[in-house]
Amino acid sequence: MSLEAKRERERLGALARLQILDTPAEPMFDQITHVAALAIGVPYSAVTLVDDRRAWFKSRRGFRSGEIPRAYSFCAHTLLSPELMEVTDLAADERFVDHPMVAGHPGLRFYAGAPLVTAGGHHLGALSVLDTRRRANLSAAERKILLALARIAVEQIETRLARSAGEIAQQMVESAPVAVLYTDAAGQIVYANALGAGMLGTHPFELIGRPASALLPQWDAAVAAFGSETDASTDYAGEARHASGRMIPVALTLSSCRLGAEMGGYGVIMRDETVRRALERDNAEAHAFLDTIIDHLPAMLFVKDSATGRYLLTNRAGEQLMGRPRSEMIGRTARELYPACGDRYEEQDRIALASPAAEQRFENEILRPDGSRASLRTTRIVLDGPDRPGQYLLGLSEDVTEVRRAEAEILRLAHFDSLTGLVNRHSYVDQLDELMASGTELALLSIDLDRFKAVNDQFGHVAGDVVLAAVGERLQALVEPTDVVARVGGDEFIMLVVGDSPASRARGVAEAVIAAIAQPFPTSMGTAHVGASVGIVLAPVHAAITSELRHCGDVALYRAKASGRGAICFYHPSLDEAARDRRALELDLRAAMERGEITLLYQPVLKVDTGAMASAEALARWTHPTRGPIRPDLFIAIAEESGLIVPLGRMLLRQACIDAATWPDHLAVAVNLSPVQFHAGDVYDTVIAALADSGLPPRRLKLEVTENVVMHDVERTFVELERLRAAGIKILMDDFGTGYSSLSYFERFPFDKVKIDQSFVRGLDTSRAAGAIIKAIVGLGEALGMAIVAEGVETCAQRDALVLAGCTHLQGYLFSRPVSSASIAALGAAGPDACAIAA
Repeated sequence: MSLEAKRERERLGALARLQILDTPAEPMFDQITHVAALAIGVPYSAVTLVDDRRAWFKSRRGFRSGEIPRAYSFCAHTLLSPELMEVTDLAADERFVDHPMVAGHPGLRFYAGAPLVTAGGHHLGALSVLDTRRRANLSAAERKILLALARIAVEQIETRLARSAGEIAQQMVESAPVAVLYTDAAGQIVYANALGAGMLGTHPFELIGRPASALLPQWDAAVAAFGSETDASTDYAGEARHASGRMIPVALTLSSCRLGAEMGGYGVIMRDETVRRALERDNAEAHAFLDTIIDHLPAMLFVKDSATGRYLLTNRAGEQLMGRPRSEMIGRTARELYPACGDRYEEQDRIALASPAAEQRFENEILRPDGSRASLRTTRIVLDGPDRPGQYLLGLSEDVTEVRRAEAEILRLAHFDSLTGLVNRHSYVDQLDELMASGTELALLSIDLDRFKAVNDQFGHVAGDVVLAAVGERLQALVEPTDVVARVGGDEFIMLVVGDSPASRARGVAEAVIAAIAQPFPTSMGTAHVGASVGIVLAPVHAAITSELRHCGDVALYRAKASGRGAICFYHPSLDEAARDRRALELDLRAAMERGEITLLYQPVLKVDTGAMASAEALARWTHPTRGPIRPDLFIAIAEESGLIVPLGRMLLRQACIDAATWPDHLAVAVNLSPVQFHAGDVYDTVIAALADSGLPPRRLKLEVTENVVMHDVERTFVELERLRAAGIKILMDDFGTGYSSLSYFERFPFDKVKIDQSFVRGLDTSRAAGAIIKAIVGLGEALGMAIVAEGVETCAQRDALVLAGCTHLQGYLFSRPVSSASIAALGAAGPDACAIAA
């Protein structure tokens, strides 16, 4: 064993003997960290003890967690030197620049740690102060304060066991089943326990200051017998004076002791002889009770003869733990009982006997006679016996099998996903770092499930978990032993194709992934259908470091998903240009919103029976200063992805209400609600505020929602829609026929209108199915009392077919392109023929 390893083992042994780890908070240590933080002027401070795997805070100020892994501990570095350690800028120190609390929250910058060194020279940890600001080195006065506080902390650590022992001793004396008195050297009583005072018929406080000779007639003679001896004791029979005046027979043990070099006083133990026999009987019962306790201890207790190694005693838990009756164990050695591992047990016995003053703890795995295994943690103690010192070896064995299993499970969870059993994000990144650092050729496949959200919404999250677990099994079945499959997010997976020709294998693996995920997933709630999109990037062809490779994989996956479900996309540098262009467009959109450059146009909706305009749909428009008009579907999608849709939707809704308030009273305005905007949680308040600001009556506002709005959270969605309907606002189902489970929504909520998606209107000229679907939707609307709006009408043939089918409202370029608010006001006032003229 190296000198460094030996010192570390001795240090850990010293720390364990102090018995301070994982103890409750204590005011003195809290005061030390408080004073340290105030003296140095920092928000963070801690008394930190470092064991073999963690840094544990005996006291902390500012930190939420009570411990951190040793690898992340600043204080672990103080173990190398007795000097105070200072780091004025953690972010500039290569040892700490990637530390989670430096790179992330709370963004620590300054550290100073005074080592906690015991009188024996063992480093326990540090008293540390930390700041989120860079600082200069501590002043000489600040260093002296921090070092002084560290010495105080060490003194508290080293003396806490003695303090505890003193308190325990006092409690034991106070609760002892014997009468105890203590006098000073002059024989004046300075202490009496409750039993002693009770035996004399008085209160302990009434005995303080009284001469012992007034209570014990034999006192002077007994003290004189000691002469000049100290630390002597004697037993004698005598009498004690009761408070009532009567004398009671007692047996006394009188002991003298010194305090330093001086006589400290005398201790007296009194026993009432009238109850001696009762006490003897009680003692016998106590022994029997002790035997019962030992036999019913939840841990195995055994005693061996230290010379022969033979078992002399074990309890019931020992029988259960070892899987054999005690009659088979008593009188036999460990080697006889456990041929496979008895030598190891006896060696541990010898180690314990070689250090009789200290407890020795060992952990072993045993094989029971029935073949089952258990992990035991055994503490061995050497006890003196009536025949010789160190006659007995006492052992206490705890079953830590479940603890070790739990630790193994925690270790597994640290590296593997609990649902799928695949490598988790943290472990995957570590493995990828190692592969990239070694220059290994590999292909990274970023996999995202298509339509998985619909599975959760339709069947519930339990079924969703079943699907995710099955996806993990299917993916694992597609790879070689050298490859890695990981789950890195909710429905996001990663494959690392390593080994021979990863670039040429990647395409085949990706195609196999698409095919495997496309197969149905049976669940208890029904059969689920999902798909997958795959982005592929190669290392080191496309990137030489982990962060760049993962970024390229994200870019390739984004393009694959944008290309349609079930797509595969290899990374190309041009994809990065497209991603950067999209980010630039997001920044421009944000600026355009701030400048009020997003405007509204309105497209009329006509009533079939009169030809008059009934309402107008608000349509957002953006003309970029250099790119020109931006497609609404593009900038609305960017707004939804970036979260800008909430403020943008609020702004456009308010503007639409303000514009509509200037139109003729019979005209309503229809405004689309994005799923993201709707589920931000404040739609109702936003709509009511827009109506209040504009003065528009609620009956003249129509809100168009798609089936995607409803699918996200069915119960909460219908509650919100009911609130809006109760306020007098009309609710329309937009793009009907393109989502999931549409008919079930009509059973839950009576929409005022249904808009037939324009894809069906365009299909009238070429598809008999489109016409049949439109007729079915119209029939549904008539049965449920809902109006039917057909959008995207561009030809007279389409108009005639829709009218014949029974649609109640029409919208499209055949009647009018989107126009300004002022034009809508004019068209509404002009009458039924106005839109034909506008067209």
